[in-house]
Amino acid sequence: MDGAEHERPVTVDDRAPRSAVVVNPVKVTDLDEFRRTVDDALAAAGWPRPVWYETTAEDPGRGQTEEAVRNGAQVVFACGGDGTVMACLSGLVGTDTALAVLPQGTGNLLAANLGLSGDLAAGLAIAVERGLRRLDVGKVGDRHFAVMAGMGFDAQMLRDTSETTKARIGWPAYVVGAAKHLRDRPMRVTIALDDRAPLRRRARPVLVANVGRLQGGIRLLTDAEPDDGWLDVAVLTPRTLRHWVALGWALVRRHGTVPRMEVFRARRIEIRCDRPQPCQLDGDLIELGRTLRVEIRPRSLWLCVPRPERDPDLARDADAAGERGEQLVEEARRE
Repeated sequence: MDGAEHERPVTVDDRAPRSAVVVNPVKVTDLDEFRRTVDDALAAAGWPRPVWYETTAEDPGRGQTEEAVRNGAQVVFACGGDGTVMACLSGLVGTDTALAVLPQGTGNLLAANLGLSGDLAAGLAIAVERGLRRLDVGKVGDRHFAVMAGMGFDAQMLRDTSETTKARIGWPAYVVGAAKHLRDRPMRVTIALDDRAPLRRRARPVLVANVGRLQGGIRLLTDAEPDDGWLDVAVLTPRTLRHWVALGWALVRRHGTVPRMEVFRARRIEIRCDRPQPCQLDGDLIELGRTLRVEIRPRSLWLCVPRPERDPDLARDADAAGERGEQLVEEARRE
């Protein structure tokens, strides 16, 4: 879509958009019931029955999404955790097909930024109400992310959080994973931002963000906007437990500034570390490495968002959308 002239995709004006559902069956407790709910709710909204695709261990969603686009889907519902959503997103970048999120994992970052927390009804309502926004995305190799990439502490936290604990208590499980690494030694990193002179820091995580919410809806970067043509780079440098407490307290209380954090903006970022580090894209772990290269693809993804779609906060209407979604699902069950 880079350079495309379309300001709105066809889904806005089409009364009955064609859709596809890309679902990770491992993340859904009762796939048959889930499928009936989605099919019936879309039918109640006047949409044709969607085409269903299941992810596999070999293909977590990108190939299925690309096939759906080739077959004429105008909206693709991504149903699963972070890995499923990221794979679907990568299959949609540069197309006029919109992404809708039906989160089924315990820690979906894009869903958190939409105000969704495993809320199927809200996800359906947001899609059928046609709130659409064209977002920037970040690119790492041949993969893309909508929320943030990270190297260091945040990826270590994801790696060391138990799936069992996540299933039992949800996103607070990440606090347990984080606690294991509070006293780790910092990374020595060199950060190149566009054509500026490199920065050298002793950092814990370095985050490259398109939007600013973390797990649990905590807003780390209050000025990050998803379609401004920039990526925000957060360099966090806590060294002691006291530093971590001050940083966490500022986030919880939503202070204007966060201690031990520097923020920069760039379109191309290269982070080099003195030793291999775990890295993540939108909450999904990628391979260990010493270098993370990120660039922006401006306004290259259509995303179904709560209305008003131009609000700086993508989650502004999520609670109300959830209530409308429940009404839609109930209406579908009565028919």
